[in-house]
Amino acid sequence: MRTVIQRVSHASVTIDGCVHGSIQQGFLILLGIEPSDTEADADWLAKKAAGLRVFDDEEGIMNRDIVSIGGNALVVSQFTLMASYKKGNRPSYLRAAGHDIAVPLYEYFCQRLSEYIGNQVETGVFGADMKVELLNDGPVTICMDTKNKE
Repeated sequence: MRTVIQRVSHASVTIDGCVHGSIQQGFLILLGIEPSDTEADADWLAKKAAGLRVFDDEEGIMNRDIVSIGGNALVVSQFTLMASYKKGNRPSYLRAAGHDIAVPLYEYFCQRLSEYIGNQVETGVFGADMKVELLNDGPVTICMDTKNKE
């Protein structure tokens, strides 16, 4: 699993002109899933995201996590995070999981993240053409990959 986690002042996802999910302060999480990913990967990633201390404390130091600020999360499926761009200029998405694997893991990740942060996670719609808007706060952007746990 790969994610791009962005600290936001607000974010929303619109589908067919209607807002499907929106949050105020918290994380916009773009999530890519590959065929070898498991629930263990989703658990690790959800716990790690919930514990990221990237929100400012009283002294302006990034020392608080999303739980301690009462923040929210918007999770958007993003198969293009699994792009291979090694050969040529047209990315290949062969490393992205198909719906049969990706949809249940996406839903499981959202459920686990919701449990960790204590708030309902907003979502996009898997496979839909989505318009994502955000105000990146900082900017703070963290990339994580469960195959490369730095």
